[in-house]
Amino acid sequence: MKSFSLKNRAALVTGSSRGIGLAIGLGLREAGAKVVFHGTSRRSSDIPKGSAYVKSDLLLADSAKQLFRAVVKVQPKLDLLVCNAGSFFDVPFLEMTQDLWDRTMQLNVKSSYFLVQQFARHLVAQQRTGAVVIVSSTNGTQAEADSTAYDTSKGALIMMTKSLAASLADSGIRVNGLAPGLIRTPLTERWLDVRTDLRAHYDKKILLGHVGAAEDCAGAAVFLCSDAACYITGHILTVDGGLTVSQIGKL
Repeated sequence: MKSFSLKNRAALVTGSSRGIGLAIGLGLREAGAKVVFHGTSRRSSDIPKGSAYVKSDLLLADSAKQLFRAVVKVQPKLDLLVCNAGSFFDVPFLEMTQDLWDRTMQLNVKSSYFLVQQFARHLVAQQRTGAVVIVSSTNGTQAEADSTAYDTSKGALIMMTKSLAASLADSGIRVNGLAPGLIRTPLTERWLDVRTDLRAHYDKKILLGHVGAAEDCAGAAVFLCSDAACYITGHILTVDGGLTVSQIGKL
């Protein structure tokens, strides 16, 4: 179907040097979009040659504005934005510090909010339409012990998605969310390969029987960015293999 094509579209995917962000960037590229990849360190060899790459640390003040300015220099026709950058800085709640809290909110929430603002201003000024996908998590609706700051940030992204969808609808900018469940990434591999008991538990809890791969999020992102989703805004698409569907899972 032509409506799934992203030919003649241009996208920025934040946090796309590895993991879910990289998979989404590659998926958008495969669908025909010109993709600007983003990370905090030198360009990864996994990023295809010919694709633009911008280095920027979204933990820094005013980083969203600086990143966007750098991106539009290499891709002025940008009309797709995937806010994926984020991380986990939690410690047990009684040990949480204001610095760790602020780092979580700066990277996971504030940078996305103001990056969408820059993106929307750019499109409105040029009288163009576009689409935004904000990557949250199933942690935004289901709590996890000792994940208080992270869970709070992901819950904020879910409401941000809905609020921005309402605010930007009249400008022709769709805003949707993607909520991955347990996905194998460099962040989760730290314990997935060590805690075999937990992995076995999740293999039963997840209805489809296994932990997801980063690539499992790519098709959902392509869909939400494409014209196939032209009548969808303010929606959170969960990609979790059925993790959050069943209370018990398989016995």
